[in-house]
Amino acid sequence: MPAQPQLAVLSPAQLERDLAIRDLSDPADGPHAIQLIADAAAGALASAWGARCEVRWCRGPRIVPIADNYDRLGYDPADITRDARYTRYVDGTRMLRAHATALVPAALRRLAADPADDVLLVCPGMAYRRDVIDWQHTGTPHQLDLWRVSRRPLAASDLDEMIATLLAAVVPGLPSRQLVRTHPYTTGGRQVDVARGDDWVEVWECGLAHPDVLAGAGLRGRTGLALGMGLDRLLMLRKEIPDIRLLRSADLRVASQMHDLQLYRPVSSQPAIRRDISIAVDGSEDAETIGDEVREALGADADAVEDVAILSSTPCAELPVRAVARLGARPGQHNLLVRVVLRRLDRSITDGEANDLRDRIYARLHSGDRHQWAGAARQA
Repeated sequence: MPAQPQLAVLSPAQLERDLAIRDLSDPADGPHAIQLIADAAAGALASAWGARCEVRWCRGPRIVPIADNYDRLGYDPADITRDARYTRYVDGTRMLRAHATALVPAALRRLAADPADDVLLVCPGMAYRRDVIDWQHTGTPHQLDLWRVSRRPLAASDLDEMIATLLAAVVPGLPSRQLVRTHPYTTGGRQVDVARGDDWVEVWECGLAHPDVLAGAGLRGRTGLALGMGLDRLLMLRKEIPDIRLLRSADLRVASQMHDLQLYRPVSSQPAIRRDISIAVDGSEDAETIGDEVREALGADADAVEDVAILSSTPCAELPVRAVARLGARPGQHNLLVRVVLRRLDRSITDGEANDLRDRIYARLHSGDRHQWAGAARQA
C-alpha cells in the first residue's frame, strides 16, 4: 500500500462524535425507510436472477483500511480524493469509510475463501464525506453497493438488465437517463440520473467490475457487475421528500413517516433567513470543505443550515486597498462571498439566532486578521 505521508487525522473527540452518528441503513440502529429501499433493491435483483445467483449481505465496520477504501479499488496514489480535506483519517493505515464501496474488497476476499458460482454481494452502510450543504447533500450519506460476481461472462447487456430492474423496484415510473462515467473499479462506467421535476438527480454509478479489482481479491477469471447507489436520494425521490435533513428529523410528525415508502406529508414550512458573509481564505477552500467547516463550526446547530453557496471568489490582490484592509487579508489569499441559508425544520429562527449562527460560521471560515462582527471577533 502506498505510504500516506503526514496525514491529518481525526482527534479522539471527533472520532467519538462521528462513530456515534446513527446509521439509518443498519437495522441494529433502529428501523428506517432507508432500509426498505435497500431491501427492495436487493430483493428485486434476487427475484430477477433467481436461484442461480446466491445473495450475501456484507455489512462491515465504519473504520476500514485505507487500502480497502482506495488502493484495492484501483484509486491512483495521487488521487485528490485522498486529501485530508475530503477524507477522515483515523491513523496512518485506517480511515472512516468514504463510500460503501470500501466494504467490497473485504466481501470479495470472503467470497474467494468461500466461493460460489454466481453471487450478489449486498454492501449497505453510512459513509463519511466532507461535502457541500444543500437539499440533497450531507456529510454522512447512506449508500448501497451491489456487486454481482460470476464464473460465467457478464457483459453490458447484463448491466442493462440490472439497471432496469432496480429502477422499476425503487423509483417506479420516474424518468431516468444514463451518462458515461469513469471509475477506477469499473470498466464501461455509467452514471444513472432520475428526474425530479425539471432537474436530474444522480442516484447511482455502475459498470462492469474491473478485472484487476477481482483478481486482487483472489477472484482471477471471474467477471462482475458493480453498482453503488445513494439510498438517501432514492428515498427522497420515492417519498417526494424535499430536504435531506428530514431523514434524521427528531420531530415525531416527521420521524413517524420514516418507517414506510408512502409519500411524505409536509408538516410545516418555516421561513428561510439568508446571511451573506465576505471572508478571506487561503485559496484551497472549495464548496465541499466550506460545507464541512460550517458543520464543524455549528456542531449540533448545523441542522439549522439549509444551504451554503459560494457566490464569488476573487484574489485579494485584485480587490481595492480599502477592501483588503477591511478583511485583514494576507498576500495570496482569496475573498469569498458566501451565502448561508438558515431554516429549521421544526420552528422559525429569530434574527438574533440567525446572527449568532452567522457569527460562528464567520469566525470559523474567515482567515483575515480583522473581523466584521463583534460576535465573530470574540470567538476568533
